[in-house]
Amino acid sequence: MTWTRWSTHWPPQTGQNGSQAGNPTWEGRVVAEILVNPQSAPLDHPVDVLVVGLKPGQPITVQLSTGDRSSHAEFEADDRGVVDLTRHAPLDGSYRGVDPMGLFWSLERTGGKAGPTVLSVAGVGDRVLERQSVPEGVVRLEVRENGLVGTLFAPEDDGGELPGVIVLGGSEGGIHETDAALLAAHGFVTLALGYFGLEGLPENLVDVPLEYFGTAIDFLSGHAGEIGVVGGSRGGELALLIGATFPQVSAIVSVVGSGVVTQAIGPGGNLLQKLSYEAASWTLKGEPLPYLPYEIGDELRSRIVNGEPVPLRLAFSTEDGIPEDTEIVVERIVGGVLLISSGQDDGWPSTELSDVAMRRLKNHEHPFPHEHVVYPEAGHLIAGPPHRPATDVTYPGPGVTFSGGGSPQATAHARADAWKRTVEFLREQLGT
Repeated sequence: MTWTRWSTHWPPQTGQNGSQAGNPTWEGRVVAEILVNPQSAPLDHPVDVLVVGLKPGQPITVQLSTGDRSSHAEFEADDRGVVDLTRHAPLDGSYRGVDPMGLFWSLERTGGKAGPTVLSVAGVGDRVLERQSVPEGVVRLEVRENGLVGTLFAPEDDGGELPGVIVLGGSEGGIHETDAALLAAHGFVTLALGYFGLEGLPENLVDVPLEYFGTAIDFLSGHAGEIGVVGGSRGGELALLIGATFPQVSAIVSVVGSGVVTQAIGPGGNLLQKLSYEAASWTLKGEPLPYLPYEIGDELRSRIVNGEPVPLRLAFSTEDGIPEDTEIVVERIVGGVLLISSGQDDGWPSTELSDVAMRRLKNHEHPFPHEHVVYPEAGHLIAGPPHRPATDVTYPGPGVTFSGGGSPQATAHARADAWKRTVEFLREQLGT
């Protein structure tokens, strides 16, 4: 283990013989140091932080800043003159309890400009940390062929064939490059794939042909071995659909996803217009797939009109049952299925919608591993790599502010565990 040091010098602590026992020394003075392991690492890698060489009981404040966000935690040094963020709970600050990565997920917006990630302790010093969105040793290649819009990531060539993973975002659109790059560092060839809202793709999440994803599978198969698909939110719904449609796929991870096909998110200048657009999200062989329609009730409409945070789960009603033809035939998936959801998901009822998939897998005695993991206190934003800020309990939507639900701490811990489970599941099902 390699620790990165930064130090300053405190007045000496002398023993009965005049020596300075129990703390590191330099030129006769006690040295207070910040120890960081590692200083440079991928975003999904935890960081251990210690401050040593303090006086026993000495109060310190450990701060983390990224310019546009900041967090802090107040501690008292233990009898050895040490503050260890992996073992000690703060007395006060941005988070509670023993939490080695608490300073990272509890970062709050400052209104400033983004800058370097700096860990500091007043009177001791600071360290600039490198948090890599593309880990060292991972290569990146833009993909714009056969109608595909995405980015390929792979570890530098080690001479062996690696499994492949298609990485899908949700209703926000775009390409989730960071997720794919970090996943590649765990021994996969990954394809971060866009499917709407980008040049060359449908403008909205309307009538997206599933054949497009068959093309993506064929492309990735030319660069990798066994193929898996990971998706979050609407991308989780899509991941299950892809697995049920294409037998080449050997593993599916659906994070806050759905075992039910849901309505399109259409064009329009505001949320009500988008939800009122009656169309399918997906097509197969030119035919729209049946879907669960939105329900725009009084509470949802009132929150939108009054500018209040909108829990979009209000648009999904399962009280009267779910039409069977909208359920995804997940039992056709020729591989393992990992379902992950949140108990306080305001984005949509991911637990109930994922339960539909789990029920079908159990009823059909699915011969491959299948599991539904639920985090009772977490909100919607648990997909993707961990150790990122979890303090945004609301987030912008089309003319509205969405509520994500859950508590920041529960969401942060769920995100970390979900990512760990995802990596382990893909390794087990695809081999690395």
